[in-house]
Amino acid sequence: MVIYPGAEEYLPDTRDVPALAAAARTCRGCDLYKAAGRTVFGAGPESARILLVGEQPGDQEDRAGEPFVGPAGYLLDKALEQAGIDRESVYTTNAVKHFRFDRSANGRRRIHKRPSGGQIAACRPWLLAELEAIRPEVVVCLGASAAQALLGTGFKLTEHRGEVLRLPDEFRENGDPAVVVTIHPSAVLRARSGRDDALRSLVGDLRRAAASTRGK
Repeated sequence: MVIYPGAEEYLPDTRDVPALAAAARTCRGCDLYKAAGRTVFGAGPESARILLVGEQPGDQEDRAGEPFVGPAGYLLDKALEQAGIDRESVYTTNAVKHFRFDRSANGRRRIHKRPSGGQIAACRPWLLAELEAIRPEVVVCLGASAAQALLGTGFKLTEHRGEVLRLPDEFRENGDPAVVVTIHPSAVLRARSGRDDALRSLVGDLRRAAASTRGK
């Protein structure tokens, strides 16, 4: 695994989201900034009880500079609505703030490529700073990469999906939210069969997360 310098030196002293987002645009903690169009920081109210974290921005997120605005974002909106969660009340972000991709053979399309463990580790200080800024009651990890960014590289989504977990001790200085791990909305979109069942299971996990807030 390539070891990158990491984002730590780029963090501002303050922990409000606009300052963090502005500082993240200057981050050179790994190499993903070189090809990506934009830094895609988190978005949503700083009073959010629920923080959703995915893997990385996709092609449309990179172009727009906002998280979860592409096809997976629309699917997430649908799942949140079915789970009874107001989309405007949650904070959404990604474990990695730049889009990693390969070019198609003709060079016209940018094809999603999973960020490496080194890139996820390099970007983790931004995610921890967001946790400190938001202080959510529940963190929902959407997919294995997001879960491993916060729960360790050995974490198995299939073994703990839907359980109510806690952050490792070294991350609890940023708060002690409940953690629920589920599939990424893109996994629902990729399902060739059983898509309705996959969506229902995602909705069920989101309902479980909402029930873990003190307001429920």
